[in-house]
Amino acid sequence: MNLAKELEASLKEFLAAGLVDLHENGGRTSFASGLSWEVRGDGEKPLLHLWAERFNVTRRVLAITDYSEQRLVLAVERFGRAKPERLEFARREFERGARQLSRKEFCEQLRALLAEQFPDDTVESLTISADLGHSLSGNYARGLLRRGSVRYAVLAAPPGESSDTTDNCLTFALLWLSRARQSHAGGTIAGLRVILPKNTARTVAHRFAALDSRLAIGLYEHEPMLNVLERIDPRSAGNVDTWLVPARESESLLQRARQSLDTIIGTEPDSISLHPAVQTREVWLRFRGLSFACWNDGRIYFGIGECRRELKTTSQKDLKQLLEDLARYRHPLATDARHALYRAQPERWLES
Repeated sequence: MNLAKELEASLKEFLAAGLVDLHENGGRTSFASGLSWEVRGDGEKPLLHLWAERFNVTRRVLAITDYSEQRLVLAVERFGRAKPERLEFARREFERGARQLSRKEFCEQLRALLAEQFPDDTVESLTISADLGHSLSGNYARGLLRRGSVRYAVLAAPPGESSDTTDNCLTFALLWLSRARQSHAGGTIAGLRVILPKNTARTVAHRFAALDSRLAIGLYEHEPMLNVLERIDPRSAGNVDTWLVPARESESLLQRARQSLDTIIGTEPDSISLHPAVQTREVWLRFRGLSFACWNDGRIYFGIGECRRELKTTSQKDLKQLLEDLARYRHPLATDARHALYRAQPERWLES
């Protein structure tokens, strides 16, 4: 049996037996859930095409180096690479949902994507850990690409994040650029690359107009089906829909809500801010950037996240307790920096 037929038979048998993870050179690059594949060519070096929601690669297969109930390992060639590489299908017991992509796994995928899309650069560092001492959020992966003595700062938002996370990424990208320049004073940080999920760059592209034109910054969207980066021209942002809310509408909404909210604001006037949402006729209250209450047509709902309840006589003590907790834990000098109220929405806290 030639290699092409052996490969096709092995893949059919292995993938039919259960769910698998896909690894390349030791790092997971896809969840292989709903994985599609095709073997092309009849010779001794057939092409293997693999694609899934977040993954799309083609490799030339040189050999099947290991085949057992738990794994199928291939020696493959990648275009432009002289040395053979390892592609492994590993058995797993359950299928993870799309939202369960861990930050570590996102970093692994991003590292492989950067190496693929910027072949002249070397991924020097990449992390998604928060650095609150330098106001760097754990919502984004950040790193450095090196080409000789020149480096580029990179910041990327994972898929599935909220619109706030993607829309606010430019603030943290600039903070990371500044931090990178401070840490590499003897070298050159030539520019900044910002990477966002598909169809999420519109707001950020608009904000590029406010940047210094001398700043070398590139904006990219990740196309998951092809697993490529598409560069976005910020000037094209002028061709998409934009809107402005008249100031009088916001002021009118605030006036209607203020009488009901003054008592709450009075408990922490320097920390609580009002944010009108004209489209939904709501007014949101934020405590140092964290939304904790909402006014809607005369009614007030409070709570963190999705766990909100209406403010009534019987629930006033609970609101008072929430405000006391916010004042204690969501404070720059709080002793417990790991508390959920301290760590929540760091981007909005920074902007507040």
